[in-house]
Amino acid sequence: MDTLLSMKVFCQVVQSGSFTRAAERLNISIPMASKHVSHLEKTIGAQLLYRNNRSLKLTEQGDAYYRDCQSALELLAQAAEHASAGANHPQGTLRIAAPVWFACDKFARMLAAYQSRYPDVEIELTLSNRHVDLNSDGEDLALRLSDSLAENIIAKRLGNIPFYLVATPTYLARHGTPRAPQDLTRHPAILPTYVDLSRMMTEYQGKTVPLEFQGSKMRSNHTQMVAALIRAHVGIGYMPAWLADDDITTGRLIRLLPDCPMSSPPFYAVYANRQYMKAKVRSFIDFMSEQMTA
Repeated sequence: MDTLLSMKVFCQVVQSGSFTRAAERLNISIPMASKHVSHLEKTIGAQLLYRNNRSLKLTEQGDAYYRDCQSALELLAQAAEHASAGANHPQGTLRIAAPVWFACDKFARMLAAYQSRYPDVEIELTLSNRHVDLNSDGEDLALRLSDSLAENIIAKRLGNIPFYLVATPTYLARHGTPRAPQDLTRHPAILPTYVDLSRMMTEYQGKTVPLEFQGSKMRSNHTQMVAALIRAHVGIGYMPAWLADDDITTGRLIRLLPDCPMSSPPFYAVYANRQYMKAKVRSFIDFMSEQMTA
């Protein structure tokens, strides 16, 4: 039998003063109520109640066990209440894993806006270029850009983060500004190592055409290093809008071929459990989805 249910029945019998009233309140039969108490007595190896046709009385062991049962059931009720609150109201520590290049002003402003909306959530952000295992690493969710996810991954697509071709005004003054994709063959490329130069494509005059550079001048696995090399006038770079937008606005960088959209991998929120998603996780996914469509 269910020992926890037996404890609830036992406490109700004591509080009601009879098996009959306890059975009525719990919507079970009188014999079943008696079986639950007998189950507890067998489990702990002690008599809990003196029974006769007219009254019930707790034994010494029963009196102590009743008080302990009450405390245990109250503690479980509090735990359930707290867990339920976490399922319905965003609160607690939200652990997020994201690529290293998310250490940028754009994402920082998003996090600030999220926390302003949900002040009871504390964000713990881990930046890493490796794919974390949500089941063992302790993160609640991961943000990923990927052309393909493993079949066993639970994820929600949030949209796309555009990637731009950019260069500094100084570099362009020295080497000229490309006006069409074919002009890129006269310029060196600064690329992240996760980008395959042979697969870079764009739309131009109604056709999909490859992006062909003079060559790969420098590459790095760190997107912010790529950005730093671009700002150092080394060549034409390929970088996410989140890193480039502020510099484009101030004129520090120039976006090239703005009418030629660049291919970019889909942006996902990856999480561990669809059925029992915590409110803090759900709220952040919904918030990011909202930000990506704003």
